[in-house]
Amino acid sequence: MLMRLTKAVSRKTWLLGKRITTLLAVATLAIVLGFTTYAVSMLPPLQPWHTDRLHEEFSALRHGDLDFAGYLQREDKLFAELRETVACWDSANELFRTSRFNPSSMSSRLVDGSPYNRSFRLTQAKPRGQALLIHGLTDSPYSMKALASSLHTRGFEVTVLRLPGHGTLPSMLTEMSVRDWSAAVSIAAHDVAGRATGGQPFYIGGYSTGGTLSLQYTLDALEDASLRRPDRVLLLSPAIELTKVAALASIIDALSILPIPVLEKVRWQEISQEYDPYKFNSFPVNASRQINRATKELQKSLQHASEAGRLAQMPPVVTWQSVVDSTVGAIGVADRLYAKLPGAKHRLVLFDVNRARELAGVLLPQTAALVERLKGSPRAYTLEIVGNSSPEADSANVSIYHHAPDGALSVRDSGLAWPASLVSLGHVALPFAPDDPVYGFIPGSGHNGIPSIGSWLLRGESGAVSISLSALTRLRSNPFWSLIDADIGELVAADLGAVSTQSKR
Repeated sequence: MLMRLTKAVSRKTWLLGKRITTLLAVATLAIVLGFTTYAVSMLPPLQPWHTDRLHEEFSALRHGDLDFAGYLQREDKLFAELRETVACWDSANELFRTSRFNPSSMSSRLVDGSPYNRSFRLTQAKPRGQALLIHGLTDSPYSMKALASSLHTRGFEVTVLRLPGHGTLPSMLTEMSVRDWSAAVSIAAHDVAGRATGGQPFYIGGYSTGGTLSLQYTLDALEDASLRRPDRVLLLSPAIELTKVAALASIIDALSILPIPVLEKVRWQEISQEYDPYKFNSFPVNASRQINRATKELQKSLQHASEAGRLAQMPPVVTWQSVVDSTVGAIGVADRLYAKLPGAKHRLVLFDVNRARELAGVLLPQTAALVERLKGSPRAYTLEIVGNSSPEADSANVSIYHHAPDGALSVRDSGLAWPASLVSLGHVALPFAPDDPVYGFIPGSGHNGIPSIGSWLLRGESGAVSISLSALTRLRSNPFWSLIDADIGELVAADLGAVSTQSKR
């Protein structure tokens, strides 16, 4: 009797498992076919910069034994290959003529040929510290230029790394992996840390995906004594956690492996005109896949370090983050990272939305949820909120609210105010000054008589232009950049003062 019952239960379990497996297979197939149909029928035609591949790009498997000088030599060959490739494209193609790839286009003239698509170093005759900065996904080293300049002004020698797959053709992101990015970071970090001599501080920092990689290196250094541990970590809009939907990137482009030309589109989530000289507008599925893997690995490393008690050795982490961030969100930074970091030396700076009374009717209620929750919850870290000085008085003036871990609150005036018509910062705005020649929103920003992309404001009907009108209303630079710059000045002064004190002992 018992044997028959056991067999019956086993059979029911097997049948249930079979049904679940079948349902998952059907659901997966439906998702893959649905995305394939969308990509083939709805995405614009592919251009040469979506299909051509460059062969001189760094690969962890082929070039992992290079030093940083070798990495830069490889980069020289890569950009020489890029120039040769672009020279063969059809110059009569209107999309090419107006693209970042045409040396005569407005985009190229705006940035004098885009020199900051490559790794660069701001040197010092007598550096007082060393810093390695890492840009974000689809971006270029240019996104770290303002932060690099801020550090350089305070005596640091600053190296900004170009991650593999970036700065050249968006097609190169269809082949890159987290392994390539991590290998490049390790090579650059070894070089930069080795230049920090005589007790000089070594900083590492990054924007978006660059923040993910910076944190991963730091956690690795806590465990591996052969790696130089950073003295400080600087993060701008770091990618800590993605939505669960991001996991679909692992499957949706499955049919792109078939050797059918029309299915080449399945590699892409978005195909757009490439007018931005320092950021790819087209977005491949593989980019989502790799950043999803990077954030998952980071979360595992954070959990392991927390369980092993290593986070007590974590260098100070300072993060500047917009409360509203449609790319990576702000909740992951607070709940996945800072909730695990012990000590007031770790500081999270949140830029709130504009809460002027006249905007109360259009702001989404959930924009206040994170700020209110963090203010009212116990914290081991320091929280700063940059927001309206007096919303009830309809003030555009901005104050900095400093919430210490013990609950003490201090407020200071920033001397700044919300510009008219701006309701929030956002993911792409934080790293750039408001008058940045490429992304500044202030009218008159630009270069060579060409207005900055961030100051473009076109009105009209959807479908009238090749650029999404909604993309032009997204803020591309930070009206409160001076606060970040001043922050850098205080952090550097404190660290250099500590070094000086120790050297006198």
